[in-house]
Amino acid sequence: MRFALLPIAAIACAACVPRAAVPERLAGSQWRFVTIDGDSPVDPGRSTLTFADDRMSASVGCNAIGGEWRVEQGRLIAGPLAGTRMFCEGDVWEQEQAISALLVAAPVIEWHGEDLVLRSSGHEAQLERLGADAS
Repeated sequence: MRFALLPIAAIACAACVPRAAVPERLAGSQWRFVTIDGDSPVDPGRSTLTFADDRMSASVGCNAIGGEWRVEQGRLIAGPLAGTRMFCEGDVWEQEQAISALLVAAPVIEWHGEDLVLRSSGHEAQLERLGADAS
């Protein structure tokens, strides 16, 4: 009889382990890109990533992309993503391609204080939260 209770106790204890509330930290938030693959955004005023309850959108100054999102095992799962198709060129185009590739690659979510870092095998974005006191 004691052995039958062990699996139930193990399951109950597993539920007690504190976990980071990643989806709750992201839902309803807006972020500004600080760096994209180590470089400052070409258009910092228009380089944002926004999370609604179940939809997200991103732009670095030319096209916008968006779609559903969720968090699984510390990774941001975004998609399917749809976007506008305006003609863009130069650095803003390259940054747009980097952010698109990053978001579809299920990037790892890292927290550095209140700042957010999204990292995949090929790209990285550092972001800061936009809030009531952000400029």
